[in-house]
Amino acid sequence: MSNITVKATDGSGSFDAYVVEPTKTPAGAVVLIQEIFGVNDSMRYMACQVADLGFIAVVPDLFWRLEPGVNLTDKSEAEWQKAFDLMNRFDQDKGVEDLKATLAAARTLPGSNGHAGTMGYCLGGRLAFMMATRSDADVNVSYYGVGIDGLLGELPNVKKPLLIHIAALDKYVPGEAQAKILAATKGNPLIHTHIYANADHAFARANGVHWHGLSAAIANGRSAEALAAALA
Repeated sequence: MSNITVKATDGSGSFDAYVVEPTKTPAGAVVLIQEIFGVNDSMRYMACQVADLGFIAVVPDLFWRLEPGVNLTDKSEAEWQKAFDLMNRFDQDKGVEDLKATLAAARTLPGSNGHAGTMGYCLGGRLAFMMATRSDADVNVSYYGVGIDGLLGELPNVKKPLLIHIAALDKYVPGEAQAKILAATKGNPLIHTHIYANADHAFARANGVHWHGLSAAIANGRSAEALAAALA
């Protein structure tokens, strides 16, 4: 476990990224994209899980322009309010550019085999979808991304595998939005969309209030297969 420094492509500065290496290299890299709670303990745990799968996990601090080092939980109202404030002020287009810079850095890390993809949650799930349409990532995995139904016009830009996990009970992605995403991605051989019937938003957040073990296990298994196929 260590941190690397990534230079922003717009010349505005640099930001940290948390890195966890697997036991064996060379290996593909997975850029993990944070929720609205920053690079918190849950994201660090997920980085360890990804490294255990045999990949280099890289977690960039995307809120660095607003407040570096954000580490919040979903356990208090005050933390929720701060998280939503950060999300509302966050520039998603700049976030995508920072992710592209992280992707490039991940491909050149010691021990990297040159392949790299993204996997994101909540806000990160939306950004993973945007990386699928706006970057050259080798694979992208989106967990309960919010507002994806408003980005479906970008689907023709998807050139690499994209895996979308949707929680059926997600109040942030209501049934109408879920139906739009399913209809738009159906039949595309590069895109696989799955809906988890008994799961709420953030069902795969480690130690989260909406953790749903069965749905998380199934989704994480599908993600592991997609990552292995694209990054080996």
